[in-house]
Amino acid sequence: MSSSNGAKENSHNKARTSPYPGSKVQRSQVPNEKVGWLVEWQDYNPVEYTALSVLAGPRWADPQISESNFSPKFNEKDGHVERKSQNGLYEIENGRPRNPAGRTGLVGRGLLGRWGPNHAADPIITRWKRDSSGNKITHPVSGKCILQFVAIKRKDCGEWAIPGGMVDPGEKISATLKREFGEEALNSLQKSSAEKRELEEQLHKLFSQEHLV
Repeated sequence: MSSSNGAKENSHNKARTSPYPGSKVQRSQVPNEKVGWLVEWQDYNPVEYTALSVLAGPRWADPQISESNFSPKFNEKDGHVERKSQNGLYEIENGRPRNPAGRTGLVGRGLLGRWGPNHAADPIITRWKRDSSGNKITHPVSGKCILQFVAIKRKDCGEWAIPGGMVDPGEKISATLKREFGEEALNSLQKSSAEKRELEEQLHKLFSQEHLV
């Protein structure tokens, strides 16, 4: 991901694809050389889009920025909601936070609940591929050991992805990692109470290992 100072070739691609996921909304096209905010572009005219599921006002979503009783504190901790970005300070334009990575051809929240950063936690669980004797297996061409990782196939787009999800307000990231890994990779929501207790013990053991970063 590039900074707002400019754009590298093919940077910020995922956030410029059309249609927007789960919709038929087409973004305004943003060429590579116009992604960075420091590049002047007076004719930039992004499409406004926030999904109806977000506008319906679920507990995980902010109100509309125009509502009189909503005054978010950007670039800082806002009650239980963390509005600081891992990318550093982001700019506010017309009361709305700007994407620190650059233009995307779209304004609004799309499928995201928060104005500003929407923090997610994605655990990357790996192991070396081994044979029945416990010896590491090497790739027949490269001769290198094979590193395996846990992935899920998304129902909404069919793509393979790292399991994970959004951090709830006030929630520790370590708790998010365990919860989302259990739900997405181990199908914990469909387990019985006894199975959930056993699964929780296994997750606690997994996420308490010293080598887990």
